[in-house]
Amino acid sequence: MLPSAWVYILTNKYHTTFYVGITNNLPTRLWEHRTKQHVRSFTGKYNLTKLIYFESFGVITEAIKREKYIKGKNRKWKNRFYY
Repeated sequence: MLPSAWVYILTNKYHTTFYVGITNNLPTRLWEHRTKQHVRSFTGKYNLTKLIYFESFGVITEAIKREKYIKGKNRKWKNRFYY
């Protein structure tokens, strides 16, 4: 089964800020972040363009649960994705 949803984590050059997101098209969404299609967004404001983690899901509800789980974790837990 092909993935219907992706959960991903972005950070900036210095790994000082994280963004956890969900999408149904990861390449397109990353392009939007990197080209600042939404200039006033959180990722645009903090230059969050570096993908450090992604995970695919066959069912959107599972992806939403995972996104909420990751968002609920602290910085120390999220730091493990780029070390």
